[in-house]
Amino acid sequence: MKFEKEMKLIRKGAEEIITEEELIKKFEIAEKTGKPLRIKYGIDPTGYDVHIGHLVPIRKMRDFQDLGHTGVIIIGDFTAQIGDPSGKDETRPHLTAEQVKNNAEKYMDQLYTVLDKDKTEVRWQTEWFGNMTMADVLELMGKFTLAQFMAHETFRSRYEKGLPLGMHEMMYPILQSYDSVAIEADVELGATEQKFNILAGRDMQRFFGQPEQVAVLSPILMGTDGKEKMSKSLNNYIAVFDTPKDKYGKTMSIPDDLIVNYLTYATSSFSDSEIKNYEKTLNSGSINPKLIKEKLAWEIVRIYDGEKYANLAQAEFNKIFAKKEIPDEIPEFKLKTEKIGITELLVSAGICASNGEVKRLIKQNAVSIDDKKIDDIFFEVDRGSVIKVGKRRFLKVLK
Repeated sequence: MKFEKEMKLIRKGAEEIITEEELIKKFEIAEKTGKPLRIKYGIDPTGYDVHIGHLVPIRKMRDFQDLGHTGVIIIGDFTAQIGDPSGKDETRPHLTAEQVKNNAEKYMDQLYTVLDKDKTEVRWQTEWFGNMTMADVLELMGKFTLAQFMAHETFRSRYEKGLPLGMHEMMYPILQSYDSVAIEADVELGATEQKFNILAGRDMQRFFGQPEQVAVLSPILMGTDGKEKMSKSLNNYIAVFDTPKDKYGKTMSIPDDLIVNYLTYATSSFSDSEIKNYEKTLNSGSINPKLIKEKLAWEIVRIYDGEKYANLAQAEFNKIFAKKEIPDEIPEFKLKTEKIGITELLVSAGICASNGEVKRLIKQNAVSIDDKKIDDIFFEVDRGSVIKVGKRRFLKVLK
């Protein structure tokens, strides 16, 4: 089949393509006309700390770019001030235009760790929404019915639970769908939870006489806890801004049953045959899962920080965990008194966020001083001690 090579690449790591037949036709048209396809992905820069779960569809955009097509990143400076209601039980707080701008700049710096900057077009919603009149907005709203929107799982659930549902939130899919018209998108990328919004984009393009975009939906990457989707609020994420050491350590901490998921979606480095072989050996128990995690952790650090730091992170991890040694560089804290309580020390040094966290860690037997576990939340620390908190946090108390 023609374009089989291209389709194999796009299918890899994609949960659903709506529809494959339409995508093949778009490849055919692009080949005949010499005009690259326009691959859309919208971001709402409600924050700027990007984690590798956010980058699953971004790597798919890079696949399209490697095939010669154009990635179009839409900065949702309008929709960010609403907040995507998908999967949310409450209305998000509003952001100022200045907050959105600052977040967007930092966000793009992180996306460029994956994207080809020369094949990336960045657009802002203010280009088309900035001059719209109320009549224009009402015309857009008239393209959809309330029944369509109440089929949206999030809207329906919040309504049935009696939770607040702002009228401005109902506008979110309408605004996102018009973005596809404004940039004449051929393909829109997004997570599976974005399916309603992306399909609304197909409807909006049809209303305006444009060819309908193809939806390429990516799965949601599970968090390092293996229980919930990756999320900063759940502290189960691996951030682009994390240090190489933290990226490596967090990857090594994932449950064994997430290894194949991360090989498939957290990188684009492993072939289908490699992943199938790893899965086979894991299921048969013929390999220690730790060995595969090491390859995965090294590769994730290499993608964002380079081989040098991947090697250093691996060596540091092995030094701490395999050889049970103290890292070469650890934070230091100088006492103003002869002794200090362990709770006050760890909070003052910034190792723990609160007294409650320290107490919880001590109860979990996760705090040791000079290689000895402590169980006393009132323990007093002497100068010259080395404290280990959890698996990766250390503190040296200066003499």
